[in-house]
Amino acid sequence: MSRLAEQKDQQSYTEVSSFQISDGLNHNMEPVKTSRIFLAAVAANLSAFVVGTCLGWTSPIGPKLKSEDTSDSPLDRPITADEDAWISSLIAIGALLAPFVAGPLADRIGRKWVLLSSSVFFVLAFVLNMVASEVWVLYLSRLIQGFGVGFVMTVQPMYVGEIATDNVRGATGSLMQLFIVSGILYVYAIGPFVSYQALQWCCIVVPIISDVVFFFMPESPYYFAGKGRKTDALRSLQFLRGQSAEGVHDEMAVIQANVEEAMATKGTVMDLVKSPSNRKALFICAGLISFQQLSGINVVLFNSQSIFASANTGLNPAIATIIIGCVQVSSSGLTPIVVDRLGRKVLLLVSASVMSLGLAALGFFFYMKLVVGDVSSVIWLPVPALIIYNIVYCTGFGPLPWAVLGEMFPANIKSTASSVVASTCWILGFVVTRYYPALDALGSYYAFWLFAFFCVVAFFFVLFVVMETKGLSLQQIQDRLQGKRD
Repeated sequence: MSRLAEQKDQQSYTEVSSFQISDGLNHNMEPVKTSRIFLAAVAANLSAFVVGTCLGWTSPIGPKLKSEDTSDSPLDRPITADEDAWISSLIAIGALLAPFVAGPLADRIGRKWVLLSSSVFFVLAFVLNMVASEVWVLYLSRLIQGFGVGFVMTVQPMYVGEIATDNVRGATGSLMQLFIVSGILYVYAIGPFVSYQALQWCCIVVPIISDVVFFFMPESPYYFAGKGRKTDALRSLQFLRGQSAEGVHDEMAVIQANVEEAMATKGTVMDLVKSPSNRKALFICAGLISFQQLSGINVVLFNSQSIFASANTGLNPAIATIIIGCVQVSSSGLTPIVVDRLGRKVLLLVSASVMSLGLAALGFFFYMKLVVGDVSSVIWLPVPALIIYNIVYCTGFGPLPWAVLGEMFPANIKSTASSVVASTCWILGFVVTRYYPALDALGSYYAFWLFAFFCVVAFFFVLFVVMETKGLSLQQIQDRLQGKRD
């Protein structure tokens, strides 16, 4: 009798019906409560808000550290241009190394606990900022911040991609950019108007709040299924869908079957290269992430206040920076609404093309300022150019490379692929932010025109290489990568 019950239990997880969760209804007509999915996705993205505070930190802090008046600086002297470049870029080194720890950890202890542990790095970094009296302490702090950023950027797309249904995965995957720019706006709006130490206190509370909220969210059902914890996977899915055990039966069967098939052969880095479908997915994801960084976004984020100060438009640089932050948040809020209607590819194409125009215009302004010497006719140009650039970045190349990363790879290789792609992001992020000052010294217009050129290349990359994933299940995406058609 017990053997019969065991066989029946096993059968309930291996039979796969034609049920499609994207229909929004199961065979018992129980509706999927997408509010539960968005609740978990928002809680997970609070860690992305913390990432934003780290990325935006240098914009209001940089002028304080470079000022001859050291009364609002932890240091007893102004920092040099070279030290400023290292403070900006070292976060990328930490973020480059972290994915190779975070990826395997996500498979071992779970996506949820890796995201929760990222806050340890953030809290420690802001404590170091408080007690810093030498530049090397700030270097160490930024490196540790980078580890936290790397943990989040590697694992958060995995978690959100796995908890979402097919019809909202684009929207939930796009939330990361919204929360990052919200964190950036947080420090943009507070930093210029409070003391150095007060800003560190304002930042340190954010990862603590993030952990408290996310602690009550479920682990990914895909992780539990991969560990053979079927009961936990079922409970997680019930919470995320707001359905009964019977209601999630079909989707649980599909998840179990997909995970078992994928985990039959544990993926390695070599599988990314040997498998044609994985190789194609890696090329798409690494390409999108590379062009994201080569668009110059980190230069804009880290140096917004300094860029406006050097432009000398007459507008208070701190206010101009806050305006840019508000634009980033409002435009990022559009992407979750439109991405599953318009598709990833259309938004990426618009983003690349219009970013190139905004950067070219900004380069033209600095050319007129530094070479021609007369900007009276274009004094208005920097603010609208950066606003346009930020709008299309935040609706395209900001969120969508990470959303695509969360849905492109099978379960057995996902953590490895996420580590490689995230590291690619931060290698280029370091190169761009570390050596931008050298290019800026030759003429700011060279830097912005170079970024504009990369955006043009990105347009053709998306047009000819990137595949549309709108409305496709994770399995359908794998079928497309393998050359199969419905």
